[in-house]
Amino acid sequence: MNRTVMIIDDSLFMRKIMRGILVDLGYSVAAEASSGIEAMKNLHTYHPDIILLDIILPDSNGLDLLESIVAACPDSKVVVCSSIGQQLVMQKSLDMGAKAFIQKPFTPEKIAEVLEGLGN
Repeated sequence: MNRTVMIIDDSLFMRKIMRGILVDLGYSVAAEASSGIEAMKNLHTYHPDIILLDIILPDSNGLDLLESIVAACPDSKVVVCSSIGQQLVMQKSLDMGAKAFIQKPFTPEKIAEVLEGLGN
C-alpha cells in the first residue's frame, strides 16, 4: 500500500496520535503541518495521497484551506477531521471536495474504516 498522508492539525498531541494510528495501519506520514501556511508549503513539496485536515487552525479556516488544497492538488483525497461536528459544517466540507469527515474524538478503527473507504 504505502500511501502517503499529510496531517494538518494545530495540536501537536493530536498529530502524534494520528501519526501513530497511521503508521500502525501501514501508511507513510509524509508531512505534518500546524497551520495553513505550513500546510500549503508541504502540499507542494510532498504531494500526499491523503490529507487529514482539521478545521480550526491558528492562521486559517480549514474550509478555506480545503478549497485551496482541492484546487492545488486535486488528486489528493482530503478527509476533514474535526471536533466541530455540526451537520452544516460536515456537509459543506463534503460539498467542497472532502472525501470524508471524521468526528473527534475518534478511534483507530474509525480512521481505518474511513481510509479504507477511500479506495486507491
